[in-house]
Amino acid sequence: MSDFSLSVDAENVANLTDLLGVYDENLNVIMRETGVNASVDGVKIKLSGAQDDVLLAETVLVKLLSIIKSKEPLDKSRIIYCVELAKEGNADGIEKVMSGVVAITSKGKQIKCKTLGQKKYVDAIKRNTVVFGVGPAGTGKTYLAVAMAVSAYKNKEVEKIILTRPAVEAGEKLGFLPGDLQTKVDPYLRPLYDALQEMLGLENYGRLIERGTIEIAPLAYMRGRTLSNAFIILDEAQNTTKEQMKMFLTRMGESSKMVITGDLTQIDLPDGKKSGLKHAVTILKGIDGLDSVFLTAKDVVRHPLVMEIIKAYEENDKTGERKEKNV
Repeated sequence: MSDFSLSVDAENVANLTDLLGVYDENLNVIMRETGVNASVDGVKIKLSGAQDDVLLAETVLVKLLSIIKSKEPLDKSRIIYCVELAKEGNADGIEKVMSGVVAITSKGKQIKCKTLGQKKYVDAIKRNTVVFGVGPAGTGKTYLAVAMAVSAYKNKEVEKIILTRPAVEAGEKLGFLPGDLQTKVDPYLRPLYDALQEMLGLENYGRLIERGTIEIAPLAYMRGRTLSNAFIILDEAQNTTKEQMKMFLTRMGESSKMVITGDLTQIDLPDGKKSGLKHAVTILKGIDGLDSVFLTAKDVVRHPLVMEIIKAYEENDKTGERKEKNV
């Protein structure tokens, strides 16, 4: 069977350079992921191989060109994600992902969703009062929730931003660590500090903290309170107990929104304690104004290797479960 071939026109040298990547790195990823051969002819990329593979590669290149033209960055993880969407027959999904700005950082950088899962998560937060964002590390659960919180505050939809995490120790007991309580819990809350500082700028962030407009505290500090006119984020919620989760969810007052994030594969609770997050997403289905979004390895936006590591662990977990059942 003879090779099928066609060309994709990059239109100009600037587009072609971005499409090829440094030392043709981007093009090499496309060839590896689609199984085609490619060469450059002027500002065109010539593709050859099995017809289905070539048509797949053509679709990917056209979508990547649309990303380049919209001035969005192109990297290995985004290319691989675009190939996966095209293989699923959902290549148009990449354009859906790019539509809309979630927030703008203090330096003017636009924060946009990078995967369909992230887009679904952000849309769920816009539509609902309570949203559970569940998924592995690197899927942007916390970062996007903080971006939505800052956006809501800037748009005067809420008066306060409250961020909290359970202070669950992974190896060391808090009581044995040096310093006062704030010093001890700060490391648990650092990812929240970092995201807020990027969104608001260090000076503005400090001013809002001093005013009490932004509150960052351990989950235990939420007990007995009613949280009104606030955007409330509970991070690392897999490490809450059922009792803690119920306590947190019932703190919500008028004109508030809650986002609860966590990774059910990284539970650090003592043996015998069931995760409050796992329990909540099971029993709270079908409630109007509440939604759960489950992100996967496909939604990882860190180094591409992180995606492969998560996939390997997921496959190992499945294999382990099958082996246990067969014992």
